[in-house]
Amino acid sequence: MADKKKKNLPPVAQEYQVFQQQRETKRTLFKNCIKAFLVGGFICFIGQIISTLYMYFFNFTEMTVGNPTVATLIFITMLLTGFGVYDRIGQFAGAGSAVPVTGFGNAVIASAIEHRTEGFILGVGSNMLKLAGPVIVYGVFAAFVIALIKTILTSWGGL
Repeated sequence: MADKKKKNLPPVAQEYQVFQQQRETKRTLFKNCIKAFLVGGFICFIGQIISTLYMYFFNFTEMTVGNPTVATLIFITMLLTGFGVYDRIGQFAGAGSAVPVTGFGNAVIASAIEHRTEGFILGVGSNMLKLAGPVIVYGVFAAFVIALIKTILTSWGGL
């Protein structure tokens, strides 16, 4: 398919594509995957330490420790984003810093910081949840679909 499109291009465009491919920087996919895995795993490791500390010092159970742990991770991320540290972590780790819940916290606070000059209502308030809103909507929808599938499978005696 790509060869057919290339043949339909004028000769100058074909030459430019060859020129571009020769000078394009090669992505180190394996190296990027390793960095994302290690940083994402380290973020999860920190979350596990926080959970353990909450269970040990504040008598949370395994069932109740999740919410304060997530809130703490988001708070730490927001502080690091405010000081510009999380952006450097994100540049290094890529998806490893964006996939855990810390990526959600980073997206929310980065939008708030970017639009703070427009005021609290029209700037921070309206722009802060532009990215967070779809994440919440699709997260709730995905949870609904999974719960529906589990309910159907359970009612058939499959699980």
